[in-house]
Amino acid sequence: MKPHPQIIDRILEVIREHHTFCIGGHIRPDGDCIGSQLALALALRAEGKKVTVWNQDTVPQKYKFLNTEGLLQKPVSGQSFDCVITTDCASYERLGKVGDCIKNRKVLINIDHHQSNPRYGDVNWVSPREPSTGDLIFRLLKAARWPITPPIADLLFTAISTDTGSFQYPSTRPGTFHAGAELVTRGANLAKICDEVYQSYPLSRAKLLKHVYSKFRLTDGNRIAWFWLKKADFSRTGAESDDTEGLIDHIRAIEPVVVACVFEEVEPGLTRLSLRSKDPRVNVNLIAAQFGGGGHPAAAGARIAGTPLSTQRRVIAALKKALKAAK
Repeated sequence: MKPHPQIIDRILEVIREHHTFCIGGHIRPDGDCIGSQLALALALRAEGKKVTVWNQDTVPQKYKFLNTEGLLQKPVSGQSFDCVITTDCASYERLGKVGDCIKNRKVLINIDHHQSNPRYGDVNWVSPREPSTGDLIFRLLKAARWPITPPIADLLFTAISTDTGSFQYPSTRPGTFHAGAELVTRGANLAKICDEVYQSYPLSRAKLLKHVYSKFRLTDGNRIAWFWLKKADFSRTGAESDDTEGLIDHIRAIEPVVVACVFEEVEPGLTRLSLRSKDPRVNVNLIAAQFGGGGHPAAAGARIAGTPLSTQRRVIAALKKALKAAK
């Protein structure tokens, strides 16, 4: 077996020392978050551990097939755990309500791949070189020699596939393809995963996508594309917040566009910002950091307080500045 980072041995040592676990993920969980949480949960349960899996928000429709056992639940206060493990969560604040319910613990393990992660755990495995947290959990399970069953393979393949844009993003490495191939060999149901994640979505999302194509705007010589999602847009289309995942990729794919941006109204005076970059010289993680957020060089986000117009002006100005510096 290939050598692995010493941090894996430390994590496995902590796991062996404890019995009750809570696995927490970030608000508005995506495929990598859900897949990583549940894969680790199944592996720990198979080792005889008592495991609770928490997320503030419900599982999006497209990922419900992963939560067939109903393991992923909303947090409940008043519980205590030997060990809390957070997966794919770039900051403690991103845990949302989960963070308030895991304070009674002995140790916190932080497993993540976001560049902006400040290492908030007692034990931290943060590897920005990895394209997904699913990759890290896969390496952990292999190092531990724990069985990777077909259900675990489904979860990890979904985690890796979704966070690499189905193996298309620049973050994808040769090892990513090897991991995907090994997971299929171990029983990942490729046909079912692709159907559920990439080839099925509700009519409400199609209506939301129609809105995107009719309302997106271009600026800075067509190098910046952006659109707004207001509360009224969700009411009009019948869409849920879950339906927004991946919408930004539709304007990111436009040929002249270098940076894509989505402004989503969370509540009056609060905007959720999503950024995507196609140019390695334009690091949107640094741009998001200006607004209290973070993420990856090619994909990042933030939550910004202020009026919609003020938020839009500030963000577009920061994007133009970054593009100018990249020339």
